[in-house]
Amino acid sequence: MRSAARPLSPKIALFPGTFDPLTLGHLDIIDRGRKLFDQLIVAIGVNPEKNQLFPLEERLSTLRAETRSFKNVSVEAYDGLTVTLVKKRKAAAILRGLRNLADLDYEFRIALTNRKVAGVETIFIMTREEFGFTSSSLIKQIVTLGGDPGKLHGLLPASVIKRLIHYRDRRIGPFARTPKEPL
Repeated sequence: MRSAARPLSPKIALFPGTFDPLTLGHLDIIDRGRKLFDQLIVAIGVNPEKNQLFPLEERLSTLRAETRSFKNVSVEAYDGLTVTLVKKRKAAAILRGLRNLADLDYEFRIALTNRKVAGVETIFIMTREEFGFTSSSLIKQIVTLGGDPGKLHGLLPASVIKRLIHYRDRRIGPFARTPKEPL
């Protein structure tokens, strides 16, 4: 005699990152990843090894605004180990985007460690071709060294470009050291 079927628990994934700044590549991974899971949690991690461009609260509000139309996506901040948040949220997997072979090497090592140490699986999604060279670190370098944020429309959401111009024009944060005239 068969027992009554248990209801399936929702499949939850966690997409961690600093999202500083949020790029169109990030949004592409979020959009595609949300279609694979019942719920996708975009988790903004506090990484003490990275210099911040935008404060955490601003990154939270930007991500929430940019993902508002995705009903199964939530955004939150965390500190500590990503695998701890995965367990706390009962997520089935970590979602990661891959741009190139360097990403694969780095992410592969982390994924193997997460599985070995914490029993957490990682799901990889290849970026779309137009975002294969885009990284938040590269964007940060361009804009803080005098590059014009207005020329980054194919890489960043309009809301992020607007905030970068605001920060640059008022010489806020890392822009205090930026050349006055954009390249």
